[in-house]
Amino acid sequence: MSADTFEERLAALRPRLHRYCARMTGSTIDGEDVVQDTFVKALSARAEGAGVDHLDAWLFRIAHNTSLDLLRRRARSTVVPLTDVLEAAPMPEADIVAVGFQAFMQLPELQRCAVILKDVLGHSVEEVASIAACTPAAAKSALQRGRTALRRLAKRSEARLPLMPDAARQKMATFVDLFRAGDFDAIRAMLAEDVKLDLVNRLAWEGREKIAPYFTRYAAETRWRFALGAIEGRPAMLVFDGDAAQKPAHFVLLDWRNERIAGIRDFLFAPYVLEAADWVRLG
Repeated sequence: MSADTFEERLAALRPRLHRYCARMTGSTIDGEDVVQDTFVKALSARAEGAGVDHLDAWLFRIAHNTSLDLLRRRARSTVVPLTDVLEAAPMPEADIVAVGFQAFMQLPELQRCAVILKDVLGHSVEEVASIAACTPAAAKSALQRGRTALRRLAKRSEARLPLMPDAARQKMATFVDLFRAGDFDAIRAMLAEDVKLDLVNRLAWEGREKIAPYFTRYAAETRWRFALGAIEGRPAMLVFDGDAAQKPAHFVLLDWRNERIAGIRDFLFAPYVLEAADWVRLG
């Protein structure tokens, strides 16, 4: 497989990997971070001559372990080995997708892994076992237990996200207002000299002058509408594709250093991130 073909196959698998990583980590944003780390590891292993017989399984194994690394850094949960075999019918995929991330996070890691891989992404129990590095019996047991628990959790109303600090909300509100007005010179004046732009799944630039074309692109687009909102409790600029759109097409996050914008993270080229994101419009 050529290097170009390898990278094309990685890109094609990106939305599926994100569906897995977002639910494993309980965050659509952290899930994308894990996907990016997975690709870095995969490309590095490829460059070092690693042999890959089954690309899908290999990538999901890297993504699984990278997700666990993140979870262990948070020290929220541990993998629970399961061996008992229980019977439970699979949940329809539409129901699974509709379940909020916080419900998934209440499952032990192996149960979460098994339900996502089997019922959301269509992997076999044997593939689940291979990716999670457990026996098929443990994978099957985790799947059945996870299905049962997720049905119970899905019936409960989830806790609301904490309110964002007023200062963070006001900074994002100012940014959104300037975008609406097309006052990109004022936005450029807010940028740190070493500001970083991450156009997720497309490119990364650094420096106030370097990222100038980013604002030119937005200035030339007339169909987008901008609103203050929150993604998983974080202040965000929601971008809607036209006046009639009910759901944002993508969103933008900011990192601040005092009163300067130190980072812009734009998910224009990663629409899959919004599949099950917890978002709210605030203005």
